Amino acid sequence: MWTCPHCKQKFIKTNQPHSCGDKVLDDFLHGKSEHTVELFWHFIDSFKPIGKVTIHPTKSMIAIAAAKRMAYITRLGKNFVDVTFPFTQPYPDNLCFQKIAQVPGQQQFNHHLRLQEKDDVNVEVRKFMKLAYTHAC
Repeated sequence: MWTCPHCKQKFIKTNQPHSCGDKVLDDFLHGKSEHTVELFWHFIDSFKPIGKVTIHPTKSMIAIAAAKRMAYITRLGKNFVDVTFPFTQPYPDNLCFQKIAQVPGQQQFNHHLRLQEKDDVNVEVRKFMKLAYTHAC
């Protein structure tokens, strides 16, 4: 593990590019509806039974990590939270992802999820959260 001497974030790779403290979590949560902020924290808290995660605000999104980054909050809307899980293969047999797209030139398949209610973090979503966590450890 490499720790950035400036922002103290931990990374698997030495000198890994990152935003280095340009953004803080409040930059993303400030001005959002109470509903959206509650959804965000509910999603984060839903990882507790799976394992410890850390939150890494970047320039354009919020990364969720175990040993490495495993999910990204890509948008905090008026009444929703958009989450992306990057996997090495597509998982098309599901009811939770609204889109699955391969990153051009890579063996990465981004699985896009929109949370509108706390109940959207259901058994199926938790299964993919656990899968992402396992791959990130």
